[in-house]
Amino acid sequence: MNKKKIDFTTITACGECCTGCPQKINGICKGCIEADGYVPEWAESGRCKVHACAGNHNVQFCGICDAFPCEQLTSIIHWNPNIVEHLSVLAKQYQEQQN
Repeated sequence: MNKKKIDFTTITACGECCTGCPQKINGICKGCIEADGYVPEWAESGRCKVHACAGNHNVQFCGICDAFPCEQLTSIIHWNPNIVEHLSVLAKQYQEQQN
């Protein structure tokens, strides 16, 4: 069975994909990747901490970081209680597509 390929250039540091997001479509948000983590959701605190951390580790998303899963992950990405599992699945798909 062939799995659908993922365009990992569209995957954000936290494992989301801004493609198709209503806020991006309506011009409210440029998207995490395009705005280098400076998006409306993080306006009060500046740059998205997840995006900044991934950049500091030179990875596209947390699942492929050598430090994954780090202690900060679940507290920073509080909106997804299954973040470690989600990023693990993405990392596996990423590795499969790289081979």
